[in-house]
Amino acid sequence: QVQLVESGGGLVQAGGSLKLSCAASRRTSSTYAMGWFRRAPGKEREFVVAINRSRGTTFPSDSVKGRFTISRDNAKDTVYLQMNSLKPEDTAVYYCAAGPTLGTVQSGASDLLVWGQGTQVTVSS
Repeated sequence: QVQLVESGGGLVQAGGSLKLSCAASRRTSSTYAMGWFRRAPGKEREFVVAINRSRGTTFPSDSVKGRFTISRDNAKDTVYLQMNSLKPEDTAVYYCAAGPTLGTVQSGASDLLVWGQGTQVTVSS
């Protein structure tokens, strides 16, 4: 089973940018759809954005559309989340996830996805 490791989190001021990375332990380009989720303190886990296996089509949630961009470098088996115009409400632990289909990733079904350990993003006002 593939393993995922996120990096790139940190503290940033509102309006700033961060880029998260999710490195997979093996080839994912033709096997897994990928996505990012987040969990803010005291809240449920929230779907952020997903990307399909091969064509790179992306599907952001309304809360991040126009600000966050997911991309994948299949040669490096790495998925990125570029976050711009960050807001304090974006503060959360961000998780990378891999699943067999785009729909599975978007569903956030824990038992069907492979998850990373998470990386903290804190946006100060």
